[in-house]
Amino acid sequence: MAVYAVGDVQGCDQALARLLDTLAFSPSRDTLYLLGDLVNRGPHSLAVLRRLMALEGAAQCLLGNHDLHLLASAHGVRKPHRSDTLDEILHAPDRLRLLDWLRRRPLAWFEHGWLMVHAGVLPQWDAAQTVALAQELQEALCSADWIDFLRQMYGNQPDRWNERLCGSERLRVIVNALTRLRFCSAQGVMEFGSKDRADAAPSGFMPWFDVPGRKTAGVPLAFGHWSTLGAIDRGDVLPLDSACVWGGRLTAARLGHSVEQTELISVSCAPT
Repeated sequence: MAVYAVGDVQGCDQALARLLDTLAFSPSRDTLYLLGDLVNRGPHSLAVLRRLMALEGAAQCLLGNHDLHLLASAHGVRKPHRSDTLDEILHAPDRLRLLDWLRRRPLAWFEHGWLMVHAGVLPQWDAAQTVALAQELQEALCSADWIDFLRQMYGNQPDRWNERLCGSERLRVIVNALTRLRFCSAQGVMEFGSKDRADAAPSGFMPWFDVPGRKTAGVPLAFGHWSTLGAIDRGDVLPLDSACVWGGRLTAARLGHSVEQTELISVSCAPT
């Protein structure tokens, strides 16, 4: 049995098919953990969702910011962007089934000794708290008033964690950390203006995984979201967004007990 974590697919279904072939992936034997941003910007988001749904328990999928954007757009909460490629899903005959499946995906896992998220983890959270807070979000998305949650989800404030936060402000901090975070301050204040490389952090900020005293330090942690990250030399974090939708590659990691024991496998995202 092999366990793989896969970076941002973003609608690149042909690349996903090539990756599965390269892995000789067997749904009866192996498990994929997809780290969010399943859809958008790429050409075949509908095919990606249908492929992953068909794999059932062999493909475990996190929600990323683009997946949440699809849910919000589908229910009139968010206007589509000019660069969106979601119309095929929004007009599909099985649209309701696809969207219902998507909204029930989690936002973090701690499985096989690995913490997995789409974007980042605030320095005040350990692995157990990260998963518990992600569960709060999942419960909101699975509730009867989940569309009301979507209406209150967007915004950059509050920009830091506080245990006393409640309601929509609490959920907004959690969703921003798990699906949008790249840089934060030593105190965990989140910065959302920059998408640059790790070595080009805005003044006063640093990559979230470099914050001194981060409570998840030492826990193997896989994430996506940051296609411009560049090379990093950290023994406990594994970035897997290799810019597939921007002409890069789609990457899977065969997970071992540590980052050093992990095997990376990638395929070109050029169409065939």
